[in-house]
Formats: sequence, C-alpha cells, structure tokens
Amino acid sequence: MDSTEELINSLMVELKRGTLVLLVLSQLHQPEYGYSLIQKLEEKNAPIEAGTLYPLLRRLEKQQLLKSEWDTTESRPRKFYMLSEQGKEVYAKLKSEWQTLSQQLAAILMEENV
Repeated sequence: MDSTEELINSLMVELKRGTLVLLVLSQLHQPEYGYSLIQKLEEKNAPIEAGTLYPLLRRLEKQQLLKSEWDTTESRPRKFYMLSEQGKEVYAKLKSEWQTLSQQLAAILMEENV
C-alpha cells in the first residue's frame, strides 16, 4: 500500500471514530446488548467491530451516559445497555451539533460544484 492510501485509510478511521459515540447513543433508546447492537448497526450499513464497541459501551457507562442491567433469565446472561437521563440530554445536544456541522460541511462541499 502506498503512502497516499495509508494516509487516506488513517484519515477515514479518524473521521469514523469521531462519529461512533453519536452512532451508538442513537441506538440505545431501547435496551440492547452488545451483540444485538452490532447486528443492528450492521443492518443499517454502519458496522462496528466488537473490539471497538465493548470498550466504548464501558466508557459511556462510566461517564454515566448509559445505564445497564444484567438479564439472567436466558441460559447465557446478557448485559443490556440503555441511555441514562444524562445520556438522553447529551445525545440530543450531540445530534443537534452534528446536524449543524453536517449542514455547514455540505454547503461548503457544494461550492466545489459551482
């Protein structure tokens, strides 16, 4: 792989990393466990690797943006995550900021077509 491709790949990873929190928060209005969240995002063409998701879920829970509880009714216990009240507030603000930024960026990128 040449240096330009490596640079592009690195920048793409950085760009995606900046959206992961918003992406995950957007899916946790209802309780989800890790694997179901991975499947849900994959179905929506927004795949996320388990090695990325699980540490992110733990960090968001530590930051009190998520609450969790264990479901032990199945043969295999599962930890379900859901937005906390603070998480709902943070999600709403991040979503609003993302919408503003994406509109600004779209307008700037459209200038190329003029």
